[in-house]
Amino acid sequence: MYIIIEHLLIVIEYQRKIIYYLCFLAFGKNFKPKTDVIDDKKYLKLAVDPLPIFGEPPRQLWNYQDLLVEYFNNNGKELKPVKRRGGNSVPDDAICTFCGAPPKYAYDNNGGRGAYWCKVCDSKFAISKPSIDDDPYCPFCFTKLILYARRISYDVYRCYNLKCPYRIRKQSAMNTEQKALYKKSPFLFKLRYSYRKFHWDFKPLSKENDYLPVVDLVNIRSSQHILGLILTYHVNYGLSLRKTAALMYDVHGVKVSHQTIANYRDAVAPRIKPFIDGFDYELSDSYCGDETYIKINGVWHYVFFFFDAVKKIVLSYRVRAKRDWQSAVLAFNDVLVKFKEIPKDLNFITDGNPIYLLARQWFAQYGINFDITQVIGLTNEDEVSAEYRPLKQIIERFNRTFKGNYKPTGGFSAEFGALSSVTLFVAYFNFLRPHAKLEGKVLVLIPELDSLENMPAKWLRLIALSEEYIIAKHNEKAA
Repeated sequence: MYIIIEHLLIVIEYQRKIIYYLCFLAFGKNFKPKTDVIDDKKYLKLAVDPLPIFGEPPRQLWNYQDLLVEYFNNNGKELKPVKRRGGNSVPDDAICTFCGAPPKYAYDNNGGRGAYWCKVCDSKFAISKPSIDDDPYCPFCFTKLILYARRISYDVYRCYNLKCPYRIRKQSAMNTEQKALYKKSPFLFKLRYSYRKFHWDFKPLSKENDYLPVVDLVNIRSSQHILGLILTYHVNYGLSLRKTAALMYDVHGVKVSHQTIANYRDAVAPRIKPFIDGFDYELSDSYCGDETYIKINGVWHYVFFFFDAVKKIVLSYRVRAKRDWQSAVLAFNDVLVKFKEIPKDLNFITDGNPIYLLARQWFAQYGINFDITQVIGLTNEDEVSAEYRPLKQIIERFNRTFKGNYKPTGGFSAEFGALSSVTLFVAYFNFLRPHAKLEGKVLVLIPELDSLENMPAKWLRLIALSEEYIIAKHNEKAA
């Protein structure tokens, strides 16, 4: 047996040499055979720099401390701050653009409309709030950034000042091996400050959501109890539409088609979704998120889940066709709108996908700041991954729970059905599903649901509470 294998290897090697020789005759010196050694190609990981300065930065002419010393030497006394009368004050950002004097030395020159008079340098200045639509300037050397490339959803600007402190610091941090590699492949290194100007008219902290069109439930042919049974079998136990229809007939003697069950699902989800999104949750200080896959009409889509890592409450469940930074923005936004006041030390735990870093920069340009801790890889190769991996594993376990309900469906034929199914699953997970680690209790306890004995009744009561919530919100807007 071993002699036969050895003979075959010799024949294969001989054939390989013949093939190489023929290719060399056909292509000449341009032919380069592939080696058996795996080439570990380096690539540049995405890095997000701090925001630039919007609008031309002021050029300071003097130093107010030097002027104060000069005033003391000339007058023998210190220059006192401005005395405020009648409770009037100037904002904290009323800093003189000519000498840098703090607001305590600024007179209000036009009744609180943004014009001031500096007592130190005797100059008049105005405060203009920068806009992200202004020209961007490098925050390290104050050089105007130049457009480098246009992408589908943003433009890339770079600082081309060779004496920029950012570039000098990056160069000095390179070792001998990196400097040699930089001369050969400069595209593998990021030495210049860069800024991405996004093209998107979405407003931060907007409560816009993927609300589904409401389908009337009044004209359904089945009773309310049958509706509760269908939701229990289909959502709680993750049965497919056809299995749910078969179970209803085999056990309860109710003949209902799988399409009718889909219609019921698509009618209930729009009513419950506003209740899920607007519920006043009691949240902790730890949040994590991840994306998972589903199929819609044979094409892979993504579901972005973000939830409270301590309370296990699902806060965002976006269904998106692309895994891009806009999807990450919407997922973050779903969590942020649930805070009455955004915590200063807010931190999200995510994987190493760079879209979350871009989403954070998008919020930062509107003054909304939070931290992101990325747990990278499957093993704890750094201290950050070792510390935060338990939180990342929580969302992974949740994804497995969701996939247990999703797999029997075999995918969805339309995005409408996918949105409905995900919405109902989140409603079940937050309000109806008993959790073993909570001694059989639900995550979000609602007294009206807890007092009911069976699950079909709880589903019906949840629908009623959702409709009451929609009516109350409509009346608030009307008032």
